[in-house]
Parts: sequence; C-alpha cells; structure tokens
Amino acid sequence: MKAQFEHEKLCVYQDALQFVTWVTPLLEALPAELAARDRLDCSSTSNVLHLAEGYGKRSHADRCRHFDLARAAMFECAVSLGVLVAKKRLPAVEAARGKDQPVALVAMLAGLVSRFSGNFCDEQADYEATSGTAHLVGQDND
Repeated sequence: MKAQFEHEKLCVYQDALQFVTWVTPLLEALPAELAARDRLDCSSTSNVLHLAEGYGKRSHADRCRHFDLARAAMFECAVSLGVLVAKKRLPAVEAARGKDQPVALVAMLAGLVSRFSGNFCDEQADYEATSGTAHLVGQDND
C-alpha cells in the first residue's frame, strides 16, 4: 500500500506496525481477562498512535512528548511480555524473540526525541544497534 501520510514513510512507524502484526496472534491465544494481555494490546497500539500523532505535530516539544509516550509504550510492551512469562502464559524463548522489536523501536524513538529536543539523555548505548533507522524510508539522514 502506498504511503499517504509522511509518518507512514518512517521506518520506525513501519516497524511498530510489524510488532502489532507479530503480537496479534499471541493476544488472540490469551484469555481476554488476563490483564497483561490487555496491557500488551493497549501499549502496542498506543505506540503506533503516539508515533503518528507526534510526527503530525508542528512544535518540537509536542513531537517529543508524543515520541516519548510512544517510547514508554514500547517499554510497557516489553514488561507485559515478561509478565506473561512469569505467569507461564508465554515461553521465555518466544518473549525474548518478541522483545527484539521493542528494543529496536525504543532506540529509534530515543533517536527521534534526541533529534527534536536538544537535551534528551538516555542510556542509548544499550539501544544503539538500530538507533539510526528512524529516518524516512529512501532518504539519507545526513
């Protein structure tokens, strides 16, 4: 599908949608009354929504606020996967595989926050492997 909006061209947005695609069958297999299921569903969706909303904001402060909320949602996704392992609802190997995407997304979102705010500080070394991929698809980030 051709991108209609600028945020749809972002690698970080596309990767966030891929995480939603990955997590959906997992969510469908879990009992609806399980709180970690609900949180994982909400946070994975929230990530995509905040990312798109942030990209649509004109002021850098507004953008950063939404990118930071998207970043927090990805942390919540990772925590929810851990809770599912602790509750023996998800194998640890599957959770580890699922956490690869949130780690990459946190790095990309940290890069976006850093780009639009001159004072963002994080332990970026832990996320550095993919932090340069938050650019627009097909564009150099120089």
